[in-house]
Amino acid sequence: MPPSADFIPVTFMSRRRAARFGLAAALHLAGCATTVPELTRGSPAAPVAAQWHAPLPHGGQLAELSLWWARFDDPLLPRLIEAGQQVSPTLAQAAARIADARAARVARQATLMPSLVASVSSSRGRSLGAPIGAESSAGLQLGWELDLFGANRAAANAAQARLESSQAGWHDARVSVAAEVATNYVDLRACEAQALQAELDASSRAQTARITRLAAKAGFQSPAAADLANASAAQGNVALIQQRAQCDLLIKTLVALTAIDEAAIRRDLATATARLPRPAELSVATVPAEVLAQRPDIHAAMRDVIAASADSDQARAQRWPRITLAGNIGAASIKSEGVRTDGTVWSIGPVTVTLPLFDGGARRADAAAARARFDAATTVYAARLREAIRDVETALVTLDSTAKRGEDAFIAATGFERSFGATEASYRAGMASLFELEDARRSMVAAQSAVIELHRERISAWIALYRALGGGWSAAGTHTASNEADRPDFSTAGGLKAPYRKQGTK
Repeated sequence: MPPSADFIPVTFMSRRRAARFGLAAALHLAGCATTVPELTRGSPAAPVAAQWHAPLPHGGQLAELSLWWARFDDPLLPRLIEAGQQVSPTLAQAAARIADARAARVARQATLMPSLVASVSSSRGRSLGAPIGAESSAGLQLGWELDLFGANRAAANAAQARLESSQAGWHDARVSVAAEVATNYVDLRACEAQALQAELDASSRAQTARITRLAAKAGFQSPAAADLANASAAQGNVALIQQRAQCDLLIKTLVALTAIDEAAIRRDLATATARLPRPAELSVATVPAEVLAQRPDIHAAMRDVIAASADSDQARAQRWPRITLAGNIGAASIKSEGVRTDGTVWSIGPVTVTLPLFDGGARRADAAAARARFDAATTVYAARLREAIRDVETALVTLDSTAKRGEDAFIAATGFERSFGATEASYRAGMASLFELEDARRSMVAAQSAVIELHRERISAWIALYRALGGGWSAAGTHTASNEADRPDFSTAGGLKAPYRKQGTK
């Protein structure tokens, strides 16, 4: 092998002496080779809680988590998610990383096998005192490094682990894209519901302002009351315009995420304006360690630890001798002065043992750096476990909170709506002031907006739980059930129609 700048090679050309030296070195240093440690969940380096510390949601029928989007009562949502995944640059980059990792694995595994190269050569010429001659040959050259200390095997193991990590990363990116599209879609539907409420409010304010102006002209109301009514109507229009602008921005976000023409998206959205989708509920019926097995990012982090361990083994093995074996076989033909000689030539060897004697500490430093990368990978893995537990329990806490607030929020919205209706009737009969009417209106709008926001928050929490459970990467330990909650309907002029029932927990 060619000399390297970082060490002085010692080459033994005698085949027998090289073989004896190589075998002796292998027996003497075999104990230095290490194997990839097995890192499992629940080990001291990566502790996992034995139970959940948050209320679990309602569960029921067993079903595939990967089919969760299809169980929404909104057929547009799965189509948008599929479109978003097809054009996602994140997924495209993840797929490219898989291709790179697969190529690296093939290259690393190839170092464990002999290499075979075919060559053909031909020449014609003459030298001093010799006639013109021609020479041609064809042959095969064999090369093989005896991986006695496991450097190449460790590199192949690292490449395999990185391939598995990149594949899990692709699934994690897919889940993230689906959750992002779904969250934006739910935000848009909630925005549309808020816009309808703002439109009803602005219309009511305009009607009140018109009546107040007529009453002021007739002398039944003061000019100050008319000014207040006009200001209230203008404020309602401002809120309506702002809400519609926010909805337009969310539509444009969906266009960017899915690459679907905006006109086509608007046509599809018009079929169910202001209708928030109803997801199937998920049951978390397993302990945290089992749930974490469904997370592709956790699997990727574990593969990264194994790859870092293999890199550390490879760096240590690079400090020991390398033994290579060469050989060739071929056919040669020499022609000179009309005489042609044909024959077969072959050789086995030499066996070359390369022993690093001095490199200024470079290999030792590489081994120390590889060990530090392994320690960092284990720390990242443990942190990912803690983050995964936090993600699941955060979603569970939010679901429990929205369930407990739901019934009271509906009661409040219904009560304020009735109070406004009664105050409005009293105002038209001259028994209530305009200030009382506007106060009742603000309370009603705030309560209705709170119900819409609560419903949006609950659906977003289900999406967050879906993502925290791995998004269907593994179906073990997950359940789905039909949602027992009646969805509030904000698409009619009457406002709240269906009750928002409190969800049970277990």
